[in-house]
Amino acid sequence: MTGPLKNETVLVVGRGGGIARAVAFAARDAGARVIAAGRDQHALAAVYAGEPGISTETVDLTDEAAIAALGERLGTVDHVVSTASARARGRLADLDRDAVRLAFDTKVIGPLMLAKHLGPRMSETGSFTLFSGVAATKIVVGTMAVAITNGAADTLARSLALELAPIRVNAISPGVIDTGAWDALGEQGKADYFADISARNPARRIGTANDIANGVLFAMTSPFLTGVTLHIDGGEPLT
Repeated sequence: MTGPLKNETVLVVGRGGGIARAVAFAARDAGARVIAAGRDQHALAAVYAGEPGISTETVDLTDEAAIAALGERLGTVDHVVSTASARARGRLADLDRDAVRLAFDTKVIGPLMLAKHLGPRMSETGSFTLFSGVAATKIVVGTMAVAITNGAADTLARSLALELAPIRVNAISPGVIDTGAWDALGEQGKADYFADISARNPARRIGTANDIANGVLFAMTSPFLTGVTLHIDGGEPLT
């Protein structure tokens, strides 16, 4: 297969749906050999069954030993994309300490450990792509834990870009994206929320997983891009 990632290996950490799945397919279609990794390898294997160029692995971002073991099994890798998250939503009085810790562990410390154990296995032309989110730049009551976690992910990307150089490190900051993350609102609640966001943001629509996957592909294949956060959010922070 030809493409800008031909003969390169891309590790995508996350669930088997939504953004992670879109990133895996975009990287594969760009010529890469893709490894999809997450805590439930059996679920991932079912998602990618029959898909050429995509294999699956097990990793728990809250377990450094599991991350180190993944590095040993993979050997070398060209690009790492971490989409994993664990959200701790709610107002200050309702926040649970363990939920906040898990969110930070999954989205900040986990990617930090990925860099620690996989960075030495990458070539100088490799890259890491981390995930932040619009809550870091658009402060809303009820999303404080999400905001501070995403803000830390932004800082991590810049810090790693210096320490791992010339390996490139960037972050992606999605806005509201049409994935299963909003299903808990119920069908009507989700529709109402999406309608409200679409009416107010400058793009006048909700983002798609492919919008984000295209941004990740850009980050992986742009050799002069490092230490930045790409805001793929339809202009939502402006509203």
